Amino acid sequence: MIFNSFIFFIFFPVVTAVYFMMPHRFRWLWLLLSSCVFYMAFIPVYILILFTTIIVDYIAGILIDRSSGARRKAYLIISIISNIGFLAFFKYYGFASGNLNVLMQALHWNYSMPILKIILPIGLSFHTFQALSYTIEVYRGNQKAERHFGIYALYVMFYPQLVAGPIERPQNLLHQFREKHEFSWPRVSSGLSLMLWGFFKKIVIADNSATIVNRVFDYPTQFYGWPLIIAVILFAFQIYGDFSGYTDIAIGSAKVMGFKLMNNFDRPYFSKSVGEFWRRWNISLSSWFRDYVYIPLGGKLVAKWRRSLNIMIVFLLSGLWHGAAWNYVIWGGLLGCYIVISIWTKALREKIINFIRFDQSLRLRAFLQMIITFFLISISWILFRAKSIADAVYIFRHFFVGLGDYFLRAGSFIRLSGVLGVSTFSLAHIFIAIIFMEYVHFRIKNGTLGEALAARAPWVRWTFYNALMLWIIFFGYFGERPFIYFQF
Repeated sequence: MIFNSFIFFIFFPVVTAVYFMMPHRFRWLWLLLSSCVFYMAFIPVYILILFTTIIVDYIAGILIDRSSGARRKAYLIISIISNIGFLAFFKYYGFASGNLNVLMQALHWNYSMPILKIILPIGLSFHTFQALSYTIEVYRGNQKAERHFGIYALYVMFYPQLVAGPIERPQNLLHQFREKHEFSWPRVSSGLSLMLWGFFKKIVIADNSATIVNRVFDYPTQFYGWPLIIAVILFAFQIYGDFSGYTDIAIGSAKVMGFKLMNNFDRPYFSKSVGEFWRRWNISLSSWFRDYVYIPLGGKLVAKWRRSLNIMIVFLLSGLWHGAAWNYVIWGGLLGCYIVISIWTKALREKIINFIRFDQSLRLRAFLQMIITFFLISISWILFRAKSIADAVYIFRHFFVGLGDYFLRAGSFIRLSGVLGVSTFSLAHIFIAIIFMEYVHFRIKNGTLGEALAARAPWVRWTFYNALMLWIIFFGYFGERPFIYFQF
């Protein structure tokens, strides 16, 4: 089931209404059953895989909690292997077998691995990492093992964040399933406003942008110059509107019922460096890799060369986590290189800034840093979105070709929109919606949209809500486009 579907607009109010009407002692069961229905709306049989890992991790958590020494570590390893094993088989078997077969052919060895047609269970990477965080935190002594099987299963399967995060830690979420949440109109209003904002990002910005992005990235060799530039810029906002829109709907729907999920985005395109961008983008995943990979490797408390190696390991793994294809691995490697280069050139860059007295123009400096960061991130998104490395190379090579072609004649914007396959109004509307979204982000700065509007006069709040709803109704895309991160 996807959030931007008709069935969800029935599912959500029914689940929420019954949740508040039901006695507290049965609410966990209702949420668990509802989450099963939500997940089974995709491929029903794959819920067996999810329950298998839940059973393994539930038992492993108790055994880890009871044990010490080598046995305690062994139970953790079993949990990690079982989770990573399922993920590796369903997500990476095809990638590994395909590459191994190519290698065997290159070496002229008469051997090949069978190619299996395996459908990736939706959201497998997300709930695998959430399950791993539970057993790791139990092993570290930061979380007591959960004895209630239903509560633990709900921790993994809680439907708002089941398929695309945020990736929660047990310390934040587990105890909330035991707390009694009374109906609170201010909290419900805040949650619904966040959901509305999420639907605006998804339906108005992401899905409308996808029309142009898909046209260009599916057939990149038909374009050059400005169409490629516009498609790359729009994909940067498509993936943000799509993923952060999902997160807003997830956090908002959980908040309506009284649950607090962690914030997963913090105005990432206002970042002044690539490192800052990844502290603001998909925060739950970035912090997961930081806490469970980067810091155990030594983090920044090692020599500079070792720190650089740690960063590259984390970003290569992050790229592989996103997808079983070389373009994702290269994408992760490019981002790692950005940060490593920034570390090694920091002193030189500061000297140049001081020499040209650029440090005295703080606002201009911050603005240029944001522009440069957005450019670097957008360039990396080419590798993320391209269907192949060959397509990505073509886009890189033709990115700045013929930039004057569309501006040497009258009606250049109309001509450009025609090449992109949309009307002039549609192209202009997408950019207006993006500017509006970023303006709202700029004005809010801290907290959520609901919290910011709560401080405003009622007429301001309701004018904003009504305008947003009308914008979605009249200019939204209402085909059921799945969320991009569902494939991970």
